[in-house]
Amino acid sequence: MADQEPVFQIQRVYLKEASLEQPNSPAILLEQEQPSVDIQLGVEANPVAEGIYEVCVTATVQTKIQDRTVFLVEAKQAGIFEIRNLPPEQLGQIMGIACPQIVYPYLRGNVADLIQRGGFPPVHLSEINFQAMYEQQQNPAGADAAPSSLQ
Repeated sequence: MADQEPVFQIQRVYLKEASLEQPNSPAILLEQEQPSVDIQLGVEANPVAEGIYEVCVTATVQTKIQDRTVFLVEAKQAGIFEIRNLPPEQLGQIMGIACPQIVYPYLRGNVADLIQRGGFPPVHLSEINFQAMYEQQQNPAGADAAPSSLQ
């Protein structure tokens, strides 16, 4: 039956949240020392309606000189996807691998743009292997550490 065909469609990709903080400006902008850069990434998926899911990829980029923050960027890029008629194990893979791969390039561009608009050289987030990241999350050290699954 046609109703049982698998469905995977992008409904929308959008910037859900973005912030840039420069708590020690302008004094820290005069520093000549090279800052350290810390980048954290995360993926989350939530059902919105029957067969409709929101997948978000978040990035936190913090640069410091010694113990003082130069800038802190937090951004969350999201996508709404229609996903129907897939077995649960495939649904998890689609939301943990395919959807983040679609959303992530937009996040990379927005983070680089936000940092550059803040007066800094852009920080380009590196490519991510979402399959390896997903597999690592599926095989935690303990079963209790497994990420929450979607119904």
